[in-house]
Parts: sequence; structure tokens; C-alpha cells
Amino acid sequence: MKLAKLNKRRIGPPKSNGVIAPSKLDLGAGPNGKPGFWHVDQTSFPGVDQVLNLAEPIYVPIPKGFEWMAECFERKVSGYISWPWESNSIEEAHSSHCVEHFDRIARVHFWNELYRVMKPGAKATIIAPHWASCRAYGDPTHQWPPISEFGWFYLKREWRASNAPHSASENWMFGLSCNFEVVWGYSLEPGVAQRNQEYQQYAMTYLKEACQDCIATLTKI
Repeated sequence: MKLAKLNKRRIGPPKSNGVIAPSKLDLGAGPNGKPGFWHVDQTSFPGVDQVLNLAEPIYVPIPKGFEWMAECFERKVSGYISWPWESNSIEEAHSSHCVEHFDRIARVHFWNELYRVMKPGAKATIIAPHWASCRAYGDPTHQWPPISEFGWFYLKREWRASNAPHSASENWMFGLSCNFEVVWGYSLEPGVAQRNQEYQQYAMTYLKEACQDCIATLTKI
């Protein structure tokens, strides 16, 4: 019961010097946040407006009487703390090179919370290293799996119901509850970007390193 209450915790919009934060979020902004957005990051880089772990875990309690040997127990995650913004309050979101730092379960939490806080019809731009680029694998803080095109289909409720009901929240405790319409494209390797469209299409399909980033626009249904 205590865990359930914690996971449903809501607090009002964050404030900075008495000014309510804008309703545009740059999630995982780092030191080079998007102008005009509220910059959120788990590290207090210069320019970050709010230090926040977007996948703050809730751990299964240590068995009563064994607190003294807590370091010997494997800490199992039972859920994640909700983001500190009201439901249906965010007009636009942006996240560049952030989601690849979350593991597969935390990433589901990210999509679900992003959906919850966005207004109906609002859009989020997600930029992440493409799975066929070495950019996806060099950073030791990146998590598996890398971002692939097929993963975007799972963010739409209708598609999940027909093709992957096991991934939905009603069938899996860590499952997806979001409902996004997603379109995506790519940033291309400069040599590929200068070629004609026919070659670009061939390269994107068959050649490693042709696509550097996947750029997706998520619209809340």
C-alpha cells in the first residue's frame, strides 16, 4: 500500500525564484538545453533548471529484521516514482540523447510518464542514436537495447493490442500504457546526405553508419 501511494504522488509545477516553470520540457537537457524550454537533468550542469532522475526506482523493502544486512540483498525494483508535473499539463517536450541511457524497464516508465504529463495533441521530439551507428555503443552509460525503428510501433495502444498485448500495462506490471502516434526520420552521415534520394534510401536500409540518429515525433492521442 505504501508503495502504491508513493508511485501515485503528484506535486505541482516546479518553481524557480518564484516563477512557475514553462510548460515545455527538455528532458535530459545536459549543459546545452533547448532555448525556451524547462531544462531537466539528473546532473546539475550549468543551465539545468531542475535536477531530477526521470527513472527514480522504488525498491522492494528489505525483509523485516534484516535491515542490518541490507548491503547483502539484491535491490529489486518494484516501480518508479512519478514525474513531478501534473497530468495533461505539458504543451511540448524535447529529449535529445537521453532515452538510450535508460534500461528497457525504465524506458517504458519514461514513455508512460511522458504520455501522462503531455496535453492531448501535444508533441514530443525524441532524438537518439540509431542502432546501426557506432554512436549507439560507444558510451558506457548507454543501456540495452539500442533504439530501433520497430520500437516506435509499441507506443501506440491499438498496435499493441493487435500485435504485442503482452507488452501492455494490463498484462505486465512494468508494461506500456501510453498511446502515441509516431513518425520518424534520420540524421544521415554527411557523405550519405550529399547523395541522391535513391542512394540515401538504399544506404538507410542496408548500410551500417548511414543513419546516425533516429529523430521521432510523438503525438499524444
